[in-house]
Amino acid sequence: MAPRLQLEKAAWRWAETVRPEEVSQEHIETAYRIWLEPCIRGVCRRNCKGNPNCLVGIGEHIWLGEIDENSFHNIDDPNCERRKKNSFVGLTNLGATCYVNTFLQVWFLNLELRQALYLCPSTCSDYRLGDGIQKEKDYEPQTICEHLQYLFALLQNSNRRYIDPSGFVKALGLDTGQQQDAQEFSKLFMSLLEDTLSKQKNPDVRNIVQQQFCGEYAYVTVCNQCGRESKLLSKFYELELNIQGHKQLTDCISEFLKEEKLEGDNRYFCENCQSKQNATRKIRLLSLPCTLNLQLMRFVFDRQTGHKKKLNTYIGFSEILDMEPYVEHKEPSKSQTRKPKCGKGTHCSRNAYMLVYRLQTQEKPNTTVQVPAFLQELVDRDNSKFEEWCIEMAEMRKQSVDKGKAKHEEVKELYQRLPAGAEPYEFVSLEWLQKWLDESTPTKPIDNHACLCSHDKLHPDKISIMKRISEYAADIFYSRYGGGPRLTVKALCKECVVERCRVLRLKNQLNEDYKTVNNLLKVAVKGNDGFWVGKSSLRSWRQLALEQLDEQDGDAEQSNGKMNGSTLNKDESKEERKEEEEELNFNEDILCPHGELCISENERRLVSKEAWSKLQQYFPKAPEFPSYKECCSQCKILEREGEENEALHKMIANEQKTSLPNLFQDKNRPCLSNWPEDTDVLYIVSQFFVEEWRKFVRKPTRCSPVSSVGNSALLCPHGGLMFTFASMTKEDSKLIALIWPSEWQMIQKLFVVDHVIKITRIEVGDVNPSETQYISEPKLCPECREGLLCQQQRDLREYTQATIYVHKVVDNKKVMKDSAPELNVSSSETEEDKEEAKPDGEKDPDFNQSNGGTKRQKISHQNYIAYQKQVIRRSMRHRKVRGEKALLVSANQTLKELKIQIMHAFSVAPFDQNLSIDGKILSDDCATLGTLGVIPESVILLKADEPIADYAAMDDVMQVCMPEEGFKGTGLLGH
Repeated sequence: MAPRLQLEKAAWRWAETVRPEEVSQEHIETAYRIWLEPCIRGVCRRNCKGNPNCLVGIGEHIWLGEIDENSFHNIDDPNCERRKKNSFVGLTNLGATCYVNTFLQVWFLNLELRQALYLCPSTCSDYRLGDGIQKEKDYEPQTICEHLQYLFALLQNSNRRYIDPSGFVKALGLDTGQQQDAQEFSKLFMSLLEDTLSKQKNPDVRNIVQQQFCGEYAYVTVCNQCGRESKLLSKFYELELNIQGHKQLTDCISEFLKEEKLEGDNRYFCENCQSKQNATRKIRLLSLPCTLNLQLMRFVFDRQTGHKKKLNTYIGFSEILDMEPYVEHKEPSKSQTRKPKCGKGTHCSRNAYMLVYRLQTQEKPNTTVQVPAFLQELVDRDNSKFEEWCIEMAEMRKQSVDKGKAKHEEVKELYQRLPAGAEPYEFVSLEWLQKWLDESTPTKPIDNHACLCSHDKLHPDKISIMKRISEYAADIFYSRYGGGPRLTVKALCKECVVERCRVLRLKNQLNEDYKTVNNLLKVAVKGNDGFWVGKSSLRSWRQLALEQLDEQDGDAEQSNGKMNGSTLNKDESKEERKEEEEELNFNEDILCPHGELCISENERRLVSKEAWSKLQQYFPKAPEFPSYKECCSQCKILEREGEENEALHKMIANEQKTSLPNLFQDKNRPCLSNWPEDTDVLYIVSQFFVEEWRKFVRKPTRCSPVSSVGNSALLCPHGGLMFTFASMTKEDSKLIALIWPSEWQMIQKLFVVDHVIKITRIEVGDVNPSETQYISEPKLCPECREGLLCQQQRDLREYTQATIYVHKVVDNKKVMKDSAPELNVSSSETEEDKEEAKPDGEKDPDFNQSNGGTKRQKISHQNYIAYQKQVIRRSMRHRKVRGEKALLVSANQTLKELKIQIMHAFSVAPFDQNLSIDGKILSDDCATLGTLGVIPESVILLKADEPIADYAAMDDVMQVCMPEEGFKGTGLLGH
């Protein structure tokens, strides 16, 4: 900023010695900084915004010199999307569908499965016309088999580097944004495919899943007593291997097949022995499928948390798996007793969850599968579309390159001719020049309107965002791009320069006058020669004068503050003008509302005649008050009246305080739950009245007297009471105040009472002791009371942007109400608030709630509810304690959305969150907070699950897996 300020001073230094009427053309050109030398590339590193002759660093560097034509476009080479020779085709990940893509590639590489799917009948014939497929119709597979056919054909013969499987994913109804269990997907899809193919007539198609993926094993149980062996045969499509505690795949297989001892309570009932005997049980592999799927059980169930946990155990496996020792033959062989051989190409992974092995045979495998003609026709059509797209992209690249080359030649030609030198010149916006040199945006017409002054010429303060260029370059710019207005040498505004010169001279004089006034203020004023000036005005008169001088500069902007040329928009300008109008001018701070001298001498000061004369030069329209000027007579009368009112208020407050001392001090107050023995009648007023009255009595000079008791707010529109006796002893006790009979007599004398509300205790019956009942006058209105309760419940369930608190339980400590009450109730609640309330609608047997047999019309209670919110003066806000965080929530958001908020606040994943409120577990992620009973100011307890260790391998880390709904609602389950 310092160089800019120096340029600003240098451009206007002549104004210190030149009077406004002496301004010449040379002075004008100096103010517009035409005298500055142009900058040289290589010497000047960045653009000098204060120098209109600096044309360096405005974006020209990308055009000068040789340019790679690839920089003229942002279109990738379409051939990069082309499949390379002898390479496989990939699948697009649609978000979280990598598990789907993985199995699609595995199944595609199974040539027998691919061949069988190609043999399935297809509805593609509906799209065929003669010997070809209708070009105007896009092929849409109708079944899962058809989707697989089309995908496999594209994977086999497509020219694309990767293809989109969204049609297949959509047909299954899968959520592309949700990661699913890959093993579960494999099982469900193979079951669905087997069921679909079972309807085919061709046995090679109908039985392909079993032929390729189905093996057989037997559960073998051997009695230790008699040696009897029982077998239960079972088919399998994959082997589920436990990896916990193992390092090698062969160890996992051995554990899967190891013997289990059946002893004690787990003994086996032998049909031969006809009794329970010790036995052994194991799995025997009888036959292996052509394609062996080994599922590595990385997810285990943790009984403590009820969630799945992921094992990140490293497992080693070879490219060739020797399964001979594990398979049982019909004549035992040596291979069953030897250890499996370790094949070549050993790998190790901590993430692999499924291994697929193909059976090696002596026969030469068939490595080619012929794509059916109708599918090949579809693939050819897609390849044609791809080639058309490649041609289109290549053409767009070529057009961009041609435009870039033409622009390159234009810039190289014009940039050398931009500097004006001594030849005729014009001014062009720096912003437009930068956009002209910006290859990413098309060049728009030149627009210089933002740089004009009120005289429609170039504003001197805008010179920092303008550049001076040669008339030759300007002619070419306007002929090619148009725009305007053109700013030649005639556009230099003499009026603005002269006005600025005048303002600068006044500013220089202001500094001297400021010192003079300060010295004059130190001298005491004698006699009646002084003038009254506001103290606030005296503190800020120099700033006010500067602002006034700037306003006199027309619509000029302060160049020091806005050298970057930024301008306010219309709305911001209106806001500033409105604020300026509301600000007081000089010496208006001692004006009273009637436009006269204010009566408060603390806000003004007497200054000498000489000091006032100096100030008046800058503020000729300022209000003038000589020292002999009298204060406003109207204000004096109002002041006397105010003093009389204050005295009257004090008298009234003292009388009322003396008459009702216990009510004021809140001492010896009656209680409904513990009815006093010395009276059978208690009166009721609103707590709001009592608090407003106490406020007046404490500060009578600041508050207005309370003249009436507004008990109508406690009644419904029918005139009935809105509270039950039970509610007035508990939750509604904060809304009412109980009054002794003696106090009620005094209240009736001191205040205007609109409605009398009282509770009477009576003894009923001849039994000793007699039954006690409490009767209210007026009686309870049941309909309105029920409506009020319903409305209160709706308000609690229909909130938006309310605050709740989440408290994280640390070290698995259980937080109880009695040990941490601040976590469950507001800090301002009394013990009565904590008592358990009766269910809504339950009647108190001791309280007469008869409605007199009159049927009343149901009326809305919005007015009363609004009053209820008004009279609750105590703070209902929960006091946040350590370990809590406040969250803004709405009643209609789900628990799942709340868990995401908690995740961001506490860094605890949603599936690790155990939430509860008032002892109730919150588990339904789809339920809304309103239905779960979460209301404003609620406190939710968060207990975070901690990862458990793999005790068999302590160096492994177990991570949390989100509990999933799985594939519920998808096509895999028949939906």
